[in-house]
Amino acid sequence: MIETLGLIAGDGRFPAEIARAARARGARVLAVAFRGLSDPALVQEVDELHWLYLGEVEKLLCVFGEAGVRDLVMAGKVSKDHLYRERAELRPDRRALEILEALPDRRDDAILGALARALEAEGLVLHSQAELAPGLVAGVGVLGACSPSAAQLGDMAFGWPVAKAIGALDIGQTVVVEQGSVLAVEAMEGTDAAIRRGGRLGVGGACVVKVARPGQDLRFDLPAIGLGTLEAMVEAKASALAFEAGCSVILDRDELIARADVQQIALVGFAGPGPCPAGEAPGRREVPGQGEVSGAGGEG
Repeated sequence: MIETLGLIAGDGRFPAEIARAARARGARVLAVAFRGLSDPALVQEVDELHWLYLGEVEKLLCVFGEAGVRDLVMAGKVSKDHLYRERAELRPDRRALEILEALPDRRDDAILGALARALEAEGLVLHSQAELAPGLVAGVGVLGACSPSAAQLGDMAFGWPVAKAIGALDIGQTVVVEQGSVLAVEAMEGTDAAIRRGGRLGVGGACVVKVARPGQDLRFDLPAIGLGTLEAMVEAKASALAFEAGCSVILDRDELIARADVQQIALVGFAGPGPCPAGEAPGRREVPGQGEVSGAGGEG
């Protein structure tokens, strides 16, 4: 039982969802948010909120230390492009500069891993996002009323190993695929921007594939799908989204599904191996609660 949870809040609605889940389980939530990045509405979901600049690592540690907080969670996106902004926007302190200077590179895993070690060195325990909000984690199957067609399943099967490959290289977690071609690969710009970029290159009907990195550290940077993702897909005229079940979170689930149904966008969770490749026998996989979803060569 966690009495007080320290929340390090990045961008988006994920921090609020984590806070809401923690408080529902009886925990008090003390959050650190970042100026110009975190959602100000977070104040409504936590018991105490402190605003810092992104580079104020020493202050962050002091906030939690003075409050006697031992248990932490990180939630919400912090894009790496912040590292390339003027230092006046970040205000990095001595501890932040030490972390950055010791990095072998600026891959996500390297940055987040270094921050995790700095927190643990202070006796803090960094918890898994999935552990604290299991209700947000997506399962296997179709969300909503739209099942994927055979053509969509073919693009999902094509894009899945590509997404896993870029994840293994710590480039990104998302690819946009249309008719057996990769239109866009996510890099530092993030999922939504990659989806929009892919949409500009295709003719319409692309599939988005979003996966966890191989060996994903469940304490941070889980793939998250929310209303912003769906909005980007609508703008890009994308028709389907494949995500990795068991390690992806769905934000604003009911509203997301309702909007996807209106737009006739298929949302499908697959286990780690992903959709069946084209031509694989027997070509059908059961989706719990939805009967069967065909493999790439079968009926949709």
